[in-house]
Amino acid sequence: MAEEEAKKVEPESCVEAPPPVAAEPPKEVAEEKALVVPPPPPVEEKADDCKALAIVEKEPEAVEEKKLEGSINRDAVLSRVATEKRMSLIKAWEESEKSKAENKAQKKVSAIGAWENSRKATLEAELKKIEEQLEIKKAQYIEKLKNKVAYVHKAAEEKRANVEAQRGEELLKAEEVAAKYRATGTGPKKLLGCF
Repeated sequence: MAEEEAKKVEPESCVEAPPPVAAEPPKEVAEEKALVVPPPPPVEEKADDCKALAIVEKEPEAVEEKKLEGSINRDAVLSRVATEKRMSLIKAWEESEKSKAENKAQKKVSAIGAWENSRKATLEAELKKIEEQLEIKKAQYIEKLKNKVAYVHKAAEEKRANVEAQRGEELLKAEEVAAKYRATGTGPKKLLGCF
């Protein structure tokens, strides 16, 4: 429809037509800060031919087309800016999450290391305590065994002394009996006491 208006030929009246004006540029400028509307081209003065035919210029439509094109470019630029902003936010969020995960893992690893060290220290202390107890028990057991060895040695000495005393008594008895047999002149009735 805009093309039809552009092609329409209107007879120009004797009164000069005002130059074409862009359609409401203040609203567009206010709404679209990024878009700058170019001023309309200077209008050439025409001869005062009242009956001359004038072609309606297609200038306002071209301005609208440029506005649309600028608007499309602006939309594309805004879309690209929004996409870049979204991507940078996503990247920042990703880096933040990775950093959080790294810090969390590092904290857990540190906690595990601390736990391991404390458990090792506790077990080593317990091991030393058990070793000390075993050393004490070993010393006590060694002392008991040495006491037993001493007791056995003492008992053996006592038994040896008893055997020696018995032997001495039996030797004295045998000498007395032999002396008696010599004095009486009789012999022993038993030879070798095993028969």
